[in-house]
Amino acid sequence: MAKKNKHIKTNAIRILESEGIPHELLERDLSEDANAAADGGDEANVYKTLVTTAGTARNYVFVIPVVCELDLKKAARAAGEKKLEMLPLKQLTDVTGYIRGGCSAIGMKKTLPTFLDISAQTKQSIYASAGKPGFQMKLAPTDYAKVTGAPFVELCK
Repeated sequence: MAKKNKHIKTNAIRILESEGIPHELLERDLSEDANAAADGGDEANVYKTLVTTAGTARNYVFVIPVVCELDLKKAARAAGEKKLEMLPLKQLTDVTGYIRGGCSAIGMKKTLPTFLDISAQTKQSIYASAGKPGFQMKLAPTDYAKVTGAPFVELCK
């Protein structure tokens, strides 16, 4: 079960606080289901951060529900690219500054174009990585979109 944690400060949380964006930082047991909401909330409200590439220095971030699969054709269309591929895991830290399981569209070492699945528009709040494995942030999807500059687009298969 989740613990509210006021002592951990990730880049994502620092940015939310500096922008005055209301959020909750939740810690979950890493041995539990990675797709689960830390506080037992609906799994359909948990979003994952995926990083893609269209070639050298052309990377894009897509934030989608953990219960769906990224449609690379829809993603490429949203990004204005002909084709996208998933960023190789070995490049993730170099490109984003985050490690697998702790990647957040908020607070990357370089701001990348970000897109949020349209399903988030209908939700009161979503859970997303807080920038460190085992930590989630819960916030309004409109606030997530605002801080990342992400439009809401259809991204799932």
